[in-house]
Amino acid sequence: MTVFEKFKKTKAFVFDVDGVLTNGEILVTENGEQLRTFFIKDGYALQLAVKRNFPIAVITGGKSQGIKSRMQGLGIKDVFTDISNKIEILNNWMAEHNLKSEDVLFMGDDIPDLEAMKSVGFATCPADAVEDIKAVSQYISSFNGGRGAVRDVIEKVMRLQDKWDKDTSIKSI
Repeated sequence: MTVFEKFKKTKAFVFDVDGVLTNGEILVTENGEQLRTFFIKDGYALQLAVKRNFPIAVITGGKSQGIKSRMQGLGIKDVFTDISNKIEILNNWMAEHNLKSEDVLFMGDDIPDLEAMKSVGFATCPADAVEDIKAVSQYISSFNGGRGAVRDVIEKVMRLQDKWDKDTSIKSI
């Protein structure tokens, strides 16, 4: 199956956080709080995908409340933090949503994502992912993590499925 066909057949999205939804940098405050920066254009695409009824999961080893708050603000309900075994969470999530591996696009950027990415139908990564991840990815975005890679894959899927439009009821968060 070609990459074009994989985009066209994608039914669900799974994303890592650090290095995918963020640029991978973490600012640690004097109190030990960890702060991340999310890209507004990725957020718009995520929110639109939720409105178009695409199942979306976020699976991360990160554990800050900020991750959950940001994702829930975009309408993403399936947010799994502090996860060391991503493939187990992924398999349970797919079963809950009656998804087959070939239905799922997973975007990861580093070694903790590797096994989960190998288990789905469409493994993708940002341009600045590590080489081991690039080697198993069927699509490497031209955008870096936290700078449009998530929007890139969501927009491609939704445009090919005629689900991307200029709906003004969708607000950017």
